[in-house]
This record gives sequence, structure tokens and C-alpha cells, in this order.
Amino acid sequence: MIAIPHTSNWDLLYARAAFYIMEVPVRFTIKKEVMVGPLGWLIKGLGGMAIDRKRMAGRSKQTYTEAMIDLLQKSDEMVMMVTPEGTRSYAKRWKSGFYHVALGAEVPIVIGFLDYKNKRAGVGPVIYPNGNMDEQIEEMKAFGRTVEGKYPDQGIR
Repeated sequence: MIAIPHTSNWDLLYARAAFYIMEVPVRFTIKKEVMVGPLGWLIKGLGGMAIDRKRMAGRSKQTYTEAMIDLLQKSDEMVMMVTPEGTRSYAKRWKSGFYHVALGAEVPIVIGFLDYKNKRAGVGPVIYPNGNMDEQIEEMKAFGRTVEGKYPDQGIR
């Protein structure tokens, strides 16, 4: 699931609350080094999953994308939330890792959204990655332009 638009630190808490109410067991990833002590407990309680980029046999560390594909392939059912902007500020170009993860794990991309203007959260279109990344990301952005983030000037244009 991509969570759009991502314009505020509050987005994670509001999204977690909304998806809890909708009974959608959303998870998100974070590097394992952050998952220690009280902060780690809090992040885990919010649905955080540690990504361990350990060395694989005969290779250097796996990439974050490879680790996420591995997590999805090992799970029978998982909703993993990702922010494609990669930042809370305006991003002219989205990071493409989420698309490569979905394509590699052979899972659909579901759009989750927070619309602060209309005070609603929900699930939008489902996109099945077909390899035409630029066209499909533009389709996702078009939907994102129909909702307004907490800070609209930082949202999708």
C-alpha cells in the first residue's frame, strides 16, 4: 500500500488509526538499527517491521528493495505501507522502490490516502504492476491530486 500524500509527521499516526478502524492490518518497514529500546517498542506497536540487510551467501548486503520483496514473499498475507515520496516535503519525482518491490513480489499496489481537507481516509485504486512504471506512477499521482494532505503545498502536483 502506498500512503499518499505524505506531508506531515502526523500522517503515520492518523493512517494507523484509520486503518485500525477499517480493520486493515497495515505494517511498515524501518531499518533494524532503529528498533531498539523504548523507541523500538513503540515503532513495533505501531506496526513497524525491522528490515535486516544482512549479508547474503556470496554477496554483499541485500538492498532495502530486496529485503522488502523477501518479506512479502515469505508472508501469506501482508499489507505493507510505503510513502512513495520518501519525504514529507514536495517531491517532484517519487522514489521507485515501492514499484520494484510490488513487481518483484508479484503483488498489487493499493493506494491508501488521508484527505485532510474533507477529513477522510480510505483506500483508493488497486494497480497491478505491468512494468510500465512511469505511466502507472502517473496514474497513481493523478488519484493523489484528488486528495489534500495536511500541508497542501507539499503534496502531489
